[in-house]
Amino acid sequence: MNKFARLSLFAAAAIALTACGNKEAAPAGEASAAAASTGGDTVVKIGQVSPMTGPIAHLGKDNEFGAKLAIEDLNAEGVEIGGKKVKFELVSEDDQADPKIGTQVAQRLVDAGVVGVVGHLNSGTTIPASKIYSDAGLPQISPSATNPDYTKQGYKTTFRVIANDVQQGKALGEFAVDGLKAKKVAIIDDRTAYGQGLADEFEKAVKGKGSSVVKREFTTNTATDFNAILTSIKASQPDVIFYGGMDAQAGPLAKQMQRLGIKAKLMGGDGWQTPEFVKLAGEASEGQYASSCGVPRDKMPGFAAFNDKFKAKFNTEVQIYAPYEYDAVRVLVDAMKRAGSTDPKTYLAEVGKTNYTGVTGQIAFDEKGDIKNGAVTVYQVKGGKWEVVSTVGGPAAAAAPASAAN
Repeated sequence: MNKFARLSLFAAAAIALTACGNKEAAPAGEASAAAASTGGDTVVKIGQVSPMTGPIAHLGKDNEFGAKLAIEDLNAEGVEIGGKKVKFELVSEDDQADPKIGTQVAQRLVDAGVVGVVGHLNSGTTIPASKIYSDAGLPQISPSATNPDYTKQGYKTTFRVIANDVQQGKALGEFAVDGLKAKKVAIIDDRTAYGQGLADEFEKAVKGKGSSVVKREFTTNTATDFNAILTSIKASQPDVIFYGGMDAQAGPLAKQMQRLGIKAKLMGGDGWQTPEFVKLAGEASEGQYASSCGVPRDKMPGFAAFNDKFKAKFNTEVQIYAPYEYDAVRVLVDAMKRAGSTDPKTYLAEVGKTNYTGVTGQIAFDEKGDIKNGAVTVYQVKGGKWEVVSTVGGPAAAAAPASAAN
């Protein structure tokens, strides 16, 4: 009898668990209908992808924090779309800055039923993942991928809220020649879609200005020892060494330049215009140059308020892209509101018609999905902090490249 009683109890428990499982696995449409019938909000999922583990995890978390703050603000505002109140939910994935993992998590987001994606951070993951989102008809807005190829593929789903590397590389190359009076330039890149692509555009600009590239070397995005490359470059006596890559490598690179007695200025792009570079390079960061895609933060219309909320919530400083991530989320939602729908098939067309004033400034897209009037700002480390040197493009453009003798 005890044996049969135990079996009955087990059977009852199994039935109960099965019933719970069926309830949780209800199709999204049924779940939304149930929420509406009980007066609940419709849940709308937005995907976010960035590298949250690995050497540039600090940048990936910075992006995720920007998205989280946008979702929190939207939910606090009580957004209505098509006459229905919605609650937004962030589905965050870690692509580890690896293109293969990037495509895997992209498919996972599609399968999870997200209605749009903000990401990825790196061009090397953004570009391969974009096909998966395009095939699924999901709008994708990158807050940080700058390689021009991302928006050259002809997909109607790809957008970015930041200037691309054609603009950035040109600004850096012209600044090196006009601002720093560089006659001889050496170039190193990390062989990623971002690092190599930016270095290529920089090289074009330098040569276009009549200066020479005396060395072109490459490394990887995981390297930490640059002594052999730098020793080879030192013999060429360049005025500027350009590094296309991220801060995890640029910091050690600056230190090793100092150790080898290389007097050339180090210059790079937005991948290492970060507080982390200054921390990693220490005193070797002083006087070095890097650009960022966008106007200076004090020229961004909403940065001060954003920064206060960001620091209060996450107890950390903004690295680079968090404000752009925040804006990217809100641009998606703005398109949904104008379309009166959260269905990507319906609201996708409205993304391309965006005319939105965000934290970072005015956001509108051209026919490829690139931001119009993208600005690039050049910075220099002075007294352990990044200070603005000049801005090219955008509403805060400088009239001419600044001269910098130090």
